[in-house]
Amino acid sequence: MIALIRSRLTDWTVSIPILAVVLLVLTWGRDLSGVAVALVAAFLAGAVLAAVHHAEVVAHKVGEPYGSLVLAVAVTVIEVALIVTLMISGGEKTQSLARDTVFAAVMITCNGILGLSLLIGALRRRVAVFNSEGTGGALATVATLATLSLVVPSFTTSRPGPEFSPDQLAFAAVASLALYGLFVMVQTGRHRDYFLPVTSEGRLLDGDGDGDSHADPPSTRTALASLGLLLVSLVAVVGLAKTVSPAIEAGVAAANLPQAFVGVVIALLVLLPETLAAARAARRDRVQISLNLALGSAMASIGLTIPAIALASIWLEGPLLLGLGGTQLTLLALTVVTGVLTVVPGRATVLQGGVHLVLLAAFVFLAASP
Repeated sequence: MIALIRSRLTDWTVSIPILAVVLLVLTWGRDLSGVAVALVAAFLAGAVLAAVHHAEVVAHKVGEPYGSLVLAVAVTVIEVALIVTLMISGGEKTQSLARDTVFAAVMITCNGILGLSLLIGALRRRVAVFNSEGTGGALATVATLATLSLVVPSFTTSRPGPEFSPDQLAFAAVASLALYGLFVMVQTGRHRDYFLPVTSEGRLLDGDGDGDSHADPPSTRTALASLGLLLVSLVAVVGLAKTVSPAIEAGVAAANLPQAFVGVVIALLVLLPETLAAARAARRDRVQISLNLALGSAMASIGLTIPAIALASIWLEGPLLLGLGGTQLTLLALTVVTGVLTVVPGRATVLQGGVHLVLLAAFVFLAASP
């Protein structure tokens, strides 16, 4: 028994998340030296890799699409908690933090993760194949949530700036939560097959498409342990990203970049677990799982963040800016149109993957040079 405990503690997927949380406690709220920042960055990368490992263990136990849903929701819940905490304590400079973070998450997931997954899948099989019914429904939900929460505030007349009135914010929050809940019911219920990987002939893959149908699923005890370690890893990822954010802010200022670019960098760090998990699924020819992660993360980011900040607005002072600017609106519209053209055929080549990655590059460039 002692040997078993010792072997588990020496496993890096167990020890790294625990040590990362310890490091988070020791460094939280402190000014870090260059060596400390490098140490935090190393443990941040380790926690990301551990999160991907434990997410795959849980996914293999529960099957798809539940596995990708677990990772997407877990990351988003912790991300939302971080956003709300920063907004409550950050003052005027955080009035647009929710908008910037949610929009960055949408662009990274719908262009970066989706484009990378399609590119890897197409390079492996010449053509990446997925279920257009499920993916199309997910994209439609993301587009609706993004429009209601990020576009409409720019055109309302009840307030002078790009913000909702209290009644409008309450409606957006309820609508976002209801729409996300409805999608989860469809994804895990009657139309679950729409979100499972398919072969090039359009048939569902065996083993619920978990990517390891030849291997026995882990025991319930192992799966529960991985679920707990997944949450620990994600707390470490988000917390350490926040810890190094002063260093990131200093680097952004030194490079004469806009302050909003800090949110883009932090969003990239927070979404690393989903990015790596999606890339690994695509390499195993499970492109549908990758798309579930990409669009599910975008959907959860909006569907959970808007209700959370609507509730937090009771304690927040000053306006809550949600409406996008002209450049952001253009990029969002182009992303939705391109996504529709990509998803409808149910098949994609390296061209579609490259197009989405170029859109991500355009977003990052314009965020750095507005």
